[in-house]
Amino acid sequence: MSERLQVEYAALTDVGRKRTHNEDSFKVAPDEGLYLVADGMGGHNAGEVASAMAVDVVSQFFADARDEPVVSWPYKQARGERFDADTLGIAVQYANLRIYESSRESADRRGMGTTLVGALVRQGAAWVAHVGDSRGYMVRATGAIEPLTIDHSLLEEYRRTRPDLTDEQLKKFPYKNVITRALGMKPDVAVEMHRHELHAGDTLLLCCDGLTGMVPDRRIAQIVRDHESLTDAAAALVDAANAAGGVDNITVILVRAVPA
Repeated sequence: MSERLQVEYAALTDVGRKRTHNEDSFKVAPDEGLYLVADGMGGHNAGEVASAMAVDVVSQFFADARDEPVVSWPYKQARGERFDADTLGIAVQYANLRIYESSRESADRRGMGTTLVGALVRQGAAWVAHVGDSRGYMVRATGAIEPLTIDHSLLEEYRRTRPDLTDEQLKKFPYKNVITRALGMKPDVAVEMHRHELHAGDTLLLCCDGLTGMVPDRRIAQIVRDHESLTDAAAALVDAANAAGGVDNITVILVRAVPA
């Protein structure tokens, strides 16, 4: 028999120590089991416009599509057990199109875009979708941390082609902040999505690179393990990123599975 689970969550965003404004956005819709983090980019504050559009469009589209499946047109949508997961993927594609169209309507928004990582938590599993270099992790009840996403970035492509490189050599890669996929860059986007089992005591983490660029994975796992309260854990993760320099905005969402 499968576990009967419920979830608790916490979310936090912070401008960091170097930026003057926050271009990150997040959205939590626990009744839908939907959690989203977006990290915007673009001049004239357009990054924050793009990230806000991403989380707002995805969450609204997802809610609308559940009531009226035809709203998924012109994208194909499965039926059965993948219905909700496919709705999430379609919603991200639609958000991409909306951001792309908006960027072409205003000179101030030209070239704006955003990363996105989102999770749909249902029936003992988390469907994690992402575009760009915002990440998803699972901190298991055992204490192990598992990356759930692979960055769409030049650094990750370089790492794959040169597996012999050391961490120190990778740190010196001159284009490590260049992403290869984002919402709003083209009319269409490939959304990567995978299903992950969720068990009692597991904690799902969604975050932008303002956290992962400052705090190593093993330290992230330790902070999550050391805090029973997810609110305290989220604050501690933000504090750790700021203590390491806080060069970017920092956004985290934590979702923990607990027995029902």
